[in-house]
Amino acid sequence: MKKFPTRLLDEICEANKALRRENLVTSTSGNVSGLDPETGLVAIKPSGIDYDHLTPGMLVVTDLDGRCRAGQGKPSVDLPHHLFLYRHLPAIRGVIHTHSNFATAFAALGRAIPCCLTAIADEFGCEIPCTPYVDNQGDHIGRAILKYRNPRAPAILLRNHGVFAFAESVHKTVKAAVMVEDVARTVFYAMQMGVPKPLPKKEIEKWFGRYHTTYGQAKAK
Repeated sequence: MKKFPTRLLDEICEANKALRRENLVTSTSGNVSGLDPETGLVAIKPSGIDYDHLTPGMLVVTDLDGRCRAGQGKPSVDLPHHLFLYRHLPAIRGVIHTHSNFATAFAALGRAIPCCLTAIADEFGCEIPCTPYVDNQGDHIGRAILKYRNPRAPAILLRNHGVFAFAESVHKTVKAAVMVEDVARTVFYAMQMGVPKPLPKKEIEKWFGRYHTTYGQAKAK
């Protein structure tokens, strides 16, 4: 069997450390995983390991059925949810779970984050949805995410729990997790002064379309 690419192990390790730098996690909570489409293997943070001590070689590599292929420690307890998403959302290559404060405050109330900012329209193209409460047994979390997610939004809130983000690369998944917390903070502050009004659907489509077609630099051919 082919080995998990070293380059991708480095990227996943750095993505995990980015959660700490961006204040999306505390202590050993949260995790990042990445899928290598060539081998069909997934690498994820080990359970209970401090981010400051994490190295690429400590990541646990499994197949999509959860069988360990490399690494000495136990994988994150959230591995089954990550694997479920990879099996059912074939376009994604990264999954992140956090309990970031402001986004999780919305989750504690079972509230979606309304699409009342152009930044939300840009990245998510809709409100950031929130599932009903589900426990962490079996595939309950994965099924709730599939049922309540918006296909264009790379993140969702889990009621009474936290945040899951997922995208077509590890880098984009980190960006989605950072953006969820950033806009959740802004909307929370706005709610202290009044009731934020969602953008009209036409405006959401305009901002989302521009952001995903003309924003940034053209890729080199």
